[in-house]
Amino acid sequence: MYRILSQNENEPTEFQSKIVKEKDDEALDGKRWKRRHVVAVLALLGFANIYAMRANLSIAIVEMTSGTERKVNGTLLHVHGDFKNWTPMTQGVVLSSFFYGYIVSQLPGGYLAYTHGAKTVFFAGTFGTAVFTLLTPPFARMGYGMLVFARFMEGLLEGVTYPAMHVIWSRWAPPLEQTKLATFAFSGSYFGTVIAMPLSAYLGESFGWPMIFWFFGAMGVIWCTVWYKTVHDRPEDDPKITTSELALLQRDAFSQSHYLVPWGQILRSKPVWAVIFAHSAQNLGFYIMLTNLPRMLKDIAGYNVEKAGLASSLPYFLMGFQIITGGQLCDYLRKNKHYDTLFVRKMACALGFIGQAAFLFLVMTTSNSLLLVLFFSISIGLGGICWCGFSVNHLDLAPQFAGHLMAASNTFATIPGIFGPLLVGAIVQNGTIGEWNIIMYVIISVYLAGAAVFWKFADATLQPWASEHTSFVGQLE
Repeated sequence: MYRILSQNENEPTEFQSKIVKEKDDEALDGKRWKRRHVVAVLALLGFANIYAMRANLSIAIVEMTSGTERKVNGTLLHVHGDFKNWTPMTQGVVLSSFFYGYIVSQLPGGYLAYTHGAKTVFFAGTFGTAVFTLLTPPFARMGYGMLVFARFMEGLLEGVTYPAMHVIWSRWAPPLEQTKLATFAFSGSYFGTVIAMPLSAYLGESFGWPMIFWFFGAMGVIWCTVWYKTVHDRPEDDPKITTSELALLQRDAFSQSHYLVPWGQILRSKPVWAVIFAHSAQNLGFYIMLTNLPRMLKDIAGYNVEKAGLASSLPYFLMGFQIITGGQLCDYLRKNKHYDTLFVRKMACALGFIGQAAFLFLVMTTSNSLLLVLFFSISIGLGGICWCGFSVNHLDLAPQFAGHLMAASNTFATIPGIFGPLLVGAIVQNGTIGEWNIIMYVIISVYLAGAAVFWKFADATLQPWASEHTSFVGQLE
């Protein structure tokens, strides 16, 4: 398929040269990376940076409060933390302060992505987060309130990134590639956590906790430079895209007009609330583990900070792996095996949630440190399967409003990030196994409820309140 070119009868040579170029582009198309794949790789690295800057505090705060062991002249000495007087509740407030900002900017982020360009909004959110990450050490030394402010601002800036990415995929992902492209990009969140946990522990042990924030902030700035120079908001703006890829993306694209968002109908939609509930259920367990897993392993299994950082990274590696392979499998079943999209979405969510609950229950049945790490890892890792079910469902329901729907679901799904650390701070006062088991039972109950609600109310067809606003969506060859 070729682009339609207007021929000037007085310039046959120029017209013929354009046709030759288009044919050459198409011949090369199968021999090189598609531009949408470049976007996906850079998006993965972007989310990796974002989550590394988000997760590093869960490691740093252990050293900031409990201190660390250092060798001085061959003697192992305990160095007290700079903030050793912080209570568990104080630490919970610090850890949850990120989410107060994160919840505020979701809906504005979806709006700004449509009006000011999703590429620019994603860049601005990441760059701003990197700046406040670099400022975290001096802010922390200025006082507890300034650290809370810095984390609030990081959350406020990061909050625009998920809605912006859904807007990007509404333009850059063909319908039958949406799951694998979107989940590939989102998997960077978990690979970023994989890197952040052990690397933060090493940097803190070797150079002191401020280096944790300086390193990851600098990496975020470097990524921003590459992203801004490489990625374009729309396929037609990319000078390196081939004719056949552009034709595919334009054929399967919805109208790019700005529509009045039907918020009333959206908020009355049961399928939308199914996504919101599943997203919130997944995030409750994820955020509690993200902010407390090093401490849990320290309390339950006696891991030191560096060992806990390494053990804490394994679950997120498995989650990143599961979300990529799960996304590939879901689109394979839809495209090659002609499975119904709704069935694939429901099965992914149900299997993920039930598997997470089962392995979290097994955590409470053993005191063996290796089994604890294994069960924690598998439970968190299976969250990647859940994401293949609900996280792309916005694009099924209303592709032209996908950014707004992601903003809405991520707004509600941020509430567990606010209350999760506070819940842990209120219940886990002494770090006993019994206290942590209460937290486990809460998470298991929410996981099972998430599976039930999504199975009952989810949908994967274009919704009536969206169909009248969108153009025909073709099928992939």
